[in-house]
Amino acid sequence: MTAREPVKHNPNQPRTIAITGGKGGVGKTSVALNLALTLARQDKRVLLLDGDTDLANVSIMVGLYPRKTLANVMAGECRLEDIILETDYGLHIVPGASGVQECMDMGQAESLRILRALYNLETRYDYVITDTAAGLQTAGLHMIAATELACMVVTPDPASLTDAFSLIKVLRRRGYNRIPSILVNMAQGASQARSVFQRLDAAAQRHLEISLHYMGGIWRDETLRQSVLNQKPVALLPVSDPSCRQFHTLADMLNVRLSQLPRRKAGIAAYWHKVSRREPQETAAPASAPGKTAEEAPDVKTQCLSAVKQLEAIFSRTPVDPMLRYEAFTRLFALLGRTLDSDAIEIVQTGLGSFQWENLNPERQSHLATHLRELADQISPPAQEARKPEPASTVLREPFYDRISFGEQDRLVRVLREQPADISLDQLLRSLSGNDQGRS
Repeated sequence: MTAREPVKHNPNQPRTIAITGGKGGVGKTSVALNLALTLARQDKRVLLLDGDTDLANVSIMVGLYPRKTLANVMAGECRLEDIILETDYGLHIVPGASGVQECMDMGQAESLRILRALYNLETRYDYVITDTAAGLQTAGLHMIAATELACMVVTPDPASLTDAFSLIKVLRRRGYNRIPSILVNMAQGASQARSVFQRLDAAAQRHLEISLHYMGGIWRDETLRQSVLNQKPVALLPVSDPSCRQFHTLADMLNVRLSQLPRRKAGIAAYWHKVSRREPQETAAPASAPGKTAEEAPDVKTQCLSAVKQLEAIFSRTPVDPMLRYEAFTRLFALLGRTLDSDAIEIVQTGLGSFQWENLNPERQSHLATHLRELADQISPPAQEARKPEPASTVLREPFYDRISFGEQDRLVRVLREQPADISLDQLLRSLSGNDQGRS
């Protein structure tokens, strides 16, 4: 039995890594796939969870088109083992892994069945790498928290750094205390990669009071770009190839970082099981009270006002868990943003106007004002006004004799003597410089 056969159980939990990013288009999926292939090429048993979308982007990049995803497993149409795809070097891929979020909405028995199967699967590998959804969606945040190491992919694009910082900030607010590792993708070289990291690290130190970990950089080259189009990852090239070799360097950096972190006692499945039990079970209100017909059931307005009163009652209690408050109002604003029409904008404006800003201390007032100005610039960037030339009268110059304009000094003296006494200074200067043509 070879070490690559998935039936051999690993006595320890696998090392779990989340490849994530604050925005799409940073090359996150390419990094996750090439890193997983590189580790598999080094005779490691690797499982790659495609949690980016339900479209199975990872498998498409190696030319595989799955017929079923995790959604089919959750629907009871097949087993988890039936959807696993195998590619080069024995790398195993689970398409549609983002569907594990739905376990929290399933019944306890069904949820336990899926998570137990995932637990039995992940313990067969040395590494479990998750290609997470980009952005601040709840599913993506849980995928990061479920792993022991978050590798955040950024690019030199300033928008990438802004979104990565927002992701780190949200993770910290939700209680994530581990230090993310930063990988700079599409860099022009080592100097630029280090500079990009230092800008993000400086912002994290200043505003979040944490120092980030530098995982390294992946250089921009035509081979890497072409490999995506050809569905042939660069990790399949000879190790001597520069594009392939840099992922071997990344794998070495990853193992060094993992050696500095303690192994987690629980894996990804255990984390999701804990989350599913912690999530409050929402019980829907009956459509109609006993003795009432369906027509007498409360309308939408009544239900909405009732929900608002319940929310007011909950948050009027003290103390209130800050994370609970954060989760509730984040969801409400996300719901409001789905239909961002004039009414929604008026709601936001009215809400901001109702805040008692004077109760904030000066430091928080300054911080909030800065954030609101940045938000305003995102909504309506300031117009770049054309610079108007300043009036000549506002420019004070040192007086000097210009021979080109006024000629030789003896001519100047002769002309001055010939001019009438009532001539203006402007007319005199124009006549001397030859610009008084057509004027009397």
